[in-house]
Amino acid sequence: MSALPEASALLFAEAAALDECRWADWLALFTEDCLYHVPAWRDEVTPTTDPRTEISIIHCAGRAQLAERIQRITGGRSVASLPLPRTAHVVSNIMLVEEGAAALRVNSLWTSHVFNVKRQDQHVFFSRVEHRLVREADTWRIARRHALLLNDRLPTMLDIYSL
Repeated sequence: MSALPEASALLFAEAAALDECRWADWLALFTEDCLYHVPAWRDEVTPTTDPRTEISIIHCAGRAQLAERIQRITGGRSVASLPLPRTAHVVSNIMLVEEGAAALRVNSLWTSHVFNVKRQDQHVFFSRVEHRLVREADTWRIARRHALLLNDRLPTMLDIYSL
């Protein structure tokens, strides 16, 4: 039996947690040793591949780094995030690429509509996302989230809530 419905439900839960600013719920979707990566573009057609040696838009190694980022966003230490923008994430074209008993690889398309309350403007970000999911305690968790932002000419701030 395919794990696609469970994987899809996890991706939808991730999007809803971001839109509803349920940060603890969002963090709980990730493994302790997760990798969250949004590469930069080396040129017009080639994204960077190694977050340790090349520039990334966002790179967090481990849930603790994601939690630190959330703390900056919610604790007032990210002036660009005050007030937080309103977002609506749309997840589509979910495809199960690899399936095993304990791990999945899932590709999808993400669109995030972002309304900046302070500046009264809006933007749309879109990306191709690869999730690697692992089975932990009878539930799927995100071990790796690799989001290739396709419109990387950023007119405004960008953080995890925008992707």
